[in-house]
Amino acid sequence: MYSFEPSEDQKTLVDAVRRFASRELRPAMRPAEEKGELPPAVTRAGWELGLLPASLPEEFGGFGERSALTGALAAEELGWGDLAGALALLAPNLVALPVLLRGSADQRRELLPGFAGEAYRPASAALMEPRFDFDPAALETRAERRPGGYVLSGRKCNVPYAAEAEWMLVYASLDGEAQAFLVERGAPGLVVGERERNLGLNALPLYAVELQDCVVPAGQRLGGEAGADLVGLRDAAQVAWAALAVGVARGAYEYALEYAKKRVAFGEAIAQRQSIAFMLAEMATEVEAARLMVWEAAWRLDRGEDASQAAYLARILADDMALMVTDRAVQILGGHGYIRDYPVELWLRNARGFAVLEGLAIV
Repeated sequence: MYSFEPSEDQKTLVDAVRRFASRELRPAMRPAEEKGELPPAVTRAGWELGLLPASLPEEFGGFGERSALTGALAAEELGWGDLAGALALLAPNLVALPVLLRGSADQRRELLPGFAGEAYRPASAALMEPRFDFDPAALETRAERRPGGYVLSGRKCNVPYAAEAEWMLVYASLDGEAQAFLVERGAPGLVVGERERNLGLNALPLYAVELQDCVVPAGQRLGGEAGADLVGLRDAAQVAWAALAVGVARGAYEYALEYAKKRVAFGEAIAQRQSIAFMLAEMATEVEAARLMVWEAAWRLDRGEDASQAAYLARILADDMALMVTDRAVQILGGHGYIRDYPVELWLRNARGFAVLEGLAIV
C-alpha cells in the first residue's frame, strides 16, 4: 500500500517550491510572456532550490536520489506558478535524468557533475517532429551507423533552449527502434533554426532543429554501444507533463473560485449561482482525480514497477482536464476572462499545449 502523506523531506521541498512559485514565478509570469523570456534572476532563484542536484547521487556532485513522486510534487507547484517558467527550470532534467537513468558509466561520470553545480545550465531534448501524425514510437528522424559513430538526419520542432544548450538529447530511429543520442552544441550538421512562435509558452524559447548528416561519436549514444530502453524515460516524461497540467489547472481553479466569491451581480456573489457552483465543483473534482493518477504512476515508477499504463492514463486525463478547467475559468470570469489584465486567458493558451506537445519535461 502507498501513503497519501508526503514524507517530511517532501513537505519541506513542496513548501519551498510553493513559496518560490508564489513570490517569483507568478509575479514574473505576465511580463515574461510579453517580453518572451524569463528574467535571469528568476532562473537563478529557481536553480537555488536544488531540485535537480537533489536527484543526483553524491558521487556525481548531488546530494540525494531521484524520486519520480517527489519530482511530480515539485512539478505541480512549478506549474501552478507558471508553465513556461517551470519548463525552463526543468530543462536541464531533459539531459541529466536520462543520463542518470539510462546512461553508461562514462556518460554519467562525464556529464552529471556539470548539472550539480551552483549555476543553471541549460540543456535540451529534441523529440517532436513537424508532422501532424507525429508518434514518439515511430520517429522519422534516422540514425545510421558509421565507422566510429552515428549519423543523424531529420527535422525536430519545439526544442527548448536549442540555441543555448551545451547538450541536446536527440531521439532518432536506429534500425527501426527509438534510441537517444547526446549531441554537443556546435556538432557538425546540427542546425538550429528560428525561434518558433506559438499560441502559448512564449516565455520559453522553442526552436526548430535540423540534423543534416549530424555526426555523433559512438560514445554519445545514450547507454553506450548497447543503447538504452527508453520506455521508462517516456513514462517519467508523461508523469512530469501530467503533474505540470495539474499545477496549471489548480492555479486556474483557485483563481476562478476567489473571483466568483468576490464578484457580485444582482445582489449576490456569482459563486452562489448554481451554474457557477456546479462548474467550480466539477473543476475541483477533475483536478483532484488527475493528481491522484499522477501520484499512482509516480509511485509505481519509484517502486520499479511497470508504470506505462498508469503514466499514460494520468497523461491523457490531465491533458483534457487542464484544458477544461482553464476554459471554465475563462467562462467564470466572463468578459474579464478574455482580456490580458487577468491571467486566465494565459493559462488557457498554455493549457492547450498539453495535448499537442511532447518531451518538454521529465522527473
